[in-house]
Amino acid sequence: MGREAQIRFGTEGQSFAGKALLESRELVLRAPGLSQRHALADLSDLRLDGEALCFRAGHQTWYLQLGRNESAKWLRKIQAGPPSLASKLGISETQPAAVFGPVQTDPALAEALVDACSDKPSQASVLLALVLSQEALAQALILHAQMPCQALWLVYEKGPRAAVGEGFIRQRLRELGYRDHKSCAVSERLTATRYRKP
Repeated sequence: MGREAQIRFGTEGQSFAGKALLESRELVLRAPGLSQRHALADLSDLRLDGEALCFRAGHQTWYLQLGRNESAKWLRKIQAGPPSLASKLGISETQPAAVFGPVQTDPALAEALVDACSDKPSQASVLLALVLSQEALAQALILHAQMPCQALWLVYEKGPRAAVGEGFIRQRLRELGYRDHKSCAVSERLTATRYRKP
C-alpha cells in the first residue's frame, strides 16, 4: 500500500504529532514517546469524521488528521485489504501465465494460478517459472526464449540455503541481457522476481 503522512493523531485525550504509515497489513503510528502497530484486520468502526479518519483498535478509538481527501483514500485502502498474490503477479483470466515447474507444491502459488494460467505459451502474457535448481532455471530460459511474451516471473526459494538463490539468478539473467524490475513475496518459503527480455 505504501502510504505515509506527517500528521496529528490521537486517542482519548492524547494528541501526537508524528508519522502514520499505511502498510499492506498494518497501520504504524510513530511520534516522540509513541510507537504503535495495529493490524489492519483488527481495526473496527472505520469511518470518516470531518477531516479525520477514525477507527477502533482494541479498547481505544483513534483519529488521524489526514484531511478529507486523504482520509477517504486511506479508508478505501484499508477496507480493500491487501492485494492478492495473483494481483501482485499481474495475472488473471484475461492476463494468463504459462507455467513451468512444480507450482502445485506451494499452496499460495497454486491458489494464485487458479483461473490465471494458459496451457498455450503463445497466448500467455508472462511465463511463471518455479526454479529450484540450476537445471530448472536453464530449462525455463529456453522455454521463455521461444515465447512471444517479454515478461518472466522467476519463483525461487528464500534464504542462504536455497539451491538457486536471488544472487545467482540475477547474475545469470543479467548476463543474458534480462533486467529485473519487480519482486514480491509468494509464501513463507518462496519469493519471486520479474524480469524482462532484452
